[in-house]
Amino acid sequence: MNNMGEAYEQDRLGRLGVIGMRGCEEITCKVNEHLKNFNKDSIDKDFETFIIPISCPRFGTGEAKAMILHSIRTYDIYIIMDAFNYGVTYSMYGQERPMSPDDHYQDLKRIISAMGGKARRITVIMPMLYEGRQHKRVARESLDCALMLQELSNMGVTNIITFDAHDARVQNSIPLCGFENVHPTYQMIKACLKYDEDIILDKENTMIVSPDEGAMGRCMYYSSVLGMNLGTFYKRRDYSTIINGKNPIVAHEFLGNDISGKNIIVVDDMIASGESMIDVARELKLRDAKRVIVFSTFGLFTEGIAKFDKAYEDGLIDAVFTTNLVYRMPELKDAEWYHEVDMSKYIALIIKQLNDETSISNLLTPISRIERILEKYRNKEQ
Repeated sequence: MNNMGEAYEQDRLGRLGVIGMRGCEEITCKVNEHLKNFNKDSIDKDFETFIIPISCPRFGTGEAKAMILHSIRTYDIYIIMDAFNYGVTYSMYGQERPMSPDDHYQDLKRIISAMGGKARRITVIMPMLYEGRQHKRVARESLDCALMLQELSNMGVTNIITFDAHDARVQNSIPLCGFENVHPTYQMIKACLKYDEDIILDKENTMIVSPDEGAMGRCMYYSSVLGMNLGTFYKRRDYSTIINGKNPIVAHEFLGNDISGKNIIVVDDMIASGESMIDVARELKLRDAKRVIVFSTFGLFTEGIAKFDKAYEDGLIDAVFTTNLVYRMPELKDAEWYHEVDMSKYIALIIKQLNDETSISNLLTPISRIERILEKYRNKEQ
């Protein structure tokens, strides 16, 4: 660790340091290896790591503190945090408790506080935005996501990077702070072609379907870059009833062309309980869809994966693709229908270009890379 300061320092740039919050150790290590490879011409051959060691110990009452175990003066700090990792626990009054999103967020603030303003810049990489679904006010209720963003901005965070935000307009709450909403479109398409080289990505054989009106924006993007037709479901809800904090869905209605005999790619930002996604898959199969493939940036599976195992056995869903940006339960990785999309190299590229103070627009809109992989695929078909 002691050679970090000497190994990577330039007059114009801050030294590069990466902090992985609890539960992010795996993806942080992968990002670190990619960064070492990208910077191999700039670092000493004995260079060990870009990772800044930290500790967030807890007292018996559940209270906590944060400690940074290496100098961060003049560093560009990139903090990777997963607010939805319930796989890490802490002891409180002798009981083991999973960390909640609130616990993870408080630890993030503790780490920023421990820096004491010594870092040159602080960028928070929060793949799934904390309280991202509580982004607007429709009644007398809290605006948690906007408050979180303002709080981080006021603490000195200069840039926030998130993936597939539920509603990116929440960035309007911090107009003077950097906010980047990144989409894993290229990685999803690449993983899908790797999963099945025989899948035909054209509008005669495959169609993009949005599971609801909220996902139409990202589905329109997939439809445009792939040159495919687009369909959508909309949810009829019972607004007279509230169950588990939301109005129950009465039915899914479909708008779009005939899907009989076609491969269907359903695109959404997250799978929570999964009930809605399975209902959509069932409706697609009732309309004679050939295959149903799901692209979802975040696979939370809040009620386990048993219902997806059943849907796969019943032929409702053929494959589900999610990223490694959030915690995945161990049994998920062994499921036949599950395919993981590794985003660590993408994160490392973003960090590298931000630290070099170069534009990341080519990473945020990867049209050329998508076109290259599609051209390679189509040439192979011929």
